[in-house]
Amino acid sequence: MSSVANPVVPRVSDSPPARQQVPWAILSWCFFLLVLSYGPVLMRLVNQWNNDEDMGHGFFVPLIAGYIAWQRRDRLLGRKLTPNYWGLALIIFAGLQMYIGTLGAELFLARTAFVEAVIGTVLLFGGTYAIRAMVFPLVLLFFMIPIPAVIYNRITFPLQLFASEVAAHTLEFIGIPVLRDGNVLELASQKLSVVEACSGIRSLLSLTFLSLVYGYFFDTKRWMRVVLFLATIPIAILANAARVTLTGIMSEVNPELAHGAAHTASGWVIFMIALAMMIVTHQVINRVYRLFRPHAKSHIESVDA
Repeated sequence: MSSVANPVVPRVSDSPPARQQVPWAILSWCFFLLVLSYGPVLMRLVNQWNNDEDMGHGFFVPLIAGYIAWQRRDRLLGRKLTPNYWGLALIIFAGLQMYIGTLGAELFLARTAFVEAVIGTVLLFGGTYAIRAMVFPLVLLFFMIPIPAVIYNRITFPLQLFASEVAAHTLEFIGIPVLRDGNVLELASQKLSVVEACSGIRSLLSLTFLSLVYGYFFDTKRWMRVVLFLATIPIAILANAARVTLTGIMSEVNPELAHGAAHTASGWVIFMIALAMMIVTHQVINRVYRLFRPHAKSHIESVDA
């Protein structure tokens, strides 16, 4: 008796979704239009980066944000993106904001309009998923824009008073006579004035930006990134007070050391110390977290049992 065997059809495994191609032509065209539309605003912004020591980190912000966005490109190319035309509305709104800011000589409005236009472009071509995937580099772009003068002035003066007060107490503690009058320190050798450039706002702006970048590359815990961001605020303020104190000590050794290259070098040294303090803070918090994490796990397991 003969039997007919059914042919075995090999099972074809589901193929992974096709990887999308980068729309370089569209992206290049959009980038050209944005630069063309916001050219005068961007030129004045770059000029301020070059001349304002408080905004020296501005050159690095778009480079780092672009690098992080490039790292995240697989999240976008691995799935079909749905355009969202609310992005077009945001682009139009940003254009109107830039126009109003330019007419009123309000640089902050005109400059933030550029970032809003970039966000609108991402939303227009990639939808809400692209915004979620690129939210971190997009937020970083705001760090390249100087804060408004009204807010800047309200921040710097209290920082000047705090730095001068801490420096006065420290100098008196180590035996250097000093008389403080507001933000002015009267020493035996000379008079030191804690001006806006010595308020610590420069270190504060740079350190907060670096804390976000450092947390992104060296820690995956979101709460840790928030903690590092908040921790840099007192670190920067105390580091600047230490710089003012160091300047007072150096002026007692040689009055010329309180100015010029020596003063600038001391600022860089204190900034690097503040950066190291941020890294040490991260390591300490991580060690404490690992120390108490097993106890938290055992407590959860006992409750579940």
